[in-house]
Amino acid sequence: MVTKAEQRERTRAEIVRLATARFAEHGYAGVALEELMAEAGLTRGALYHHFGDKKGLLAAVVAQLDAETDLRLQAISDGADDAWDGFVQRCRAYLEMALEPEIQRIVLRDARAVLGGASPESQRHCVNSMQRLIEQLIAEGAVAPVDAQAMASLIYGSLAEAAFWIAEGEDGDARLQQATAALEMLLRGLKSTG
Repeated sequence: MVTKAEQRERTRAEIVRLATARFAEHGYAGVALEELMAEAGLTRGALYHHFGDKKGLLAAVVAQLDAETDLRLQAISDGADDAWDGFVQRCRAYLEMALEPEIQRIVLRDARAVLGGASPESQRHCVNSMQRLIEQLIAEGAVAPVDAQAMASLIYGSLAEAAFWIAEGEDGDARLQQATAALEMLLRGLKSTG
């Protein structure tokens, strides 16, 4: 038998799933809550109960996409032949994700316009994840000794801004190539020569 807590979580997950699809297709402004909730077979009260309002729903969708992105990036790092290669592949993949429709529209356009960007918790998580990778690279001698948190903040900030730049242009493929070339130059400067 399904508990009330399990049913609430299923309902919440279904609303997030439907909202993700609709936000990706129509954009945040183009989604009517009444239609979304009717499609889910729920009342508008269920939306308010789980998310507070439409902005809260967008924040939940962004958090879900961030979590999925983090898992994908971690799989890239984990699957690489060595830590440096995994780090480089992970940074490139982050930029490439800027052209994926869900991430481009929801995370990089709508979340920035409606929510002001990533939540402070999400940003801290990304910087901390990057910091751990840099600490590992320093310990292995792949990266010259440097303050890992400072370097993680710089790289994360650079990647995030480049992703926004890629997503906002009509020439996303060209911008991705340009950003990837700049990233490779940046990362070459980080690599230890000894």
